[in-house]
Amino acid sequence: MVAKAHVKYLRISPRKVGIVADLIRGKSVAQATAILMTTPKAASEPLLKLLKSAAANAENNHNMDPEKLYVSEVFAAPGPILKRIMPRAQGRAYRINKRTSHVTLAVAEKE
Repeated sequence: MVAKAHVKYLRISPRKVGIVADLIRGKSVAQATAILMTTPKAASEPLLKLLKSAAANAENNHNMDPEKLYVSEVFAAPGPILKRIMPRAQGRAYRINKRTSHVTLAVAEKE
């Protein structure tokens, strides 16, 4: 059985979220929590919140043992891009892409 949690429209690029996601993939929930609490990246705070949500979903909705949970999958997909314009010299305008992410985190029980 797998319990999932999603966060949509997270205002961090999927590339940056993926770096932190790679750190916790396959780890136990307790170990992943410790890693996220000590990682000085912007994506670690929303991922920690998402991990706690997925663990709570597993415990309350699927009656899983919280001690046996591990991060079975975590990935960040690109969301919509907010397009902004930066004025440049001689009347030009450069585009700035403010990227968003849809992050999915799943926890499962180890046998």
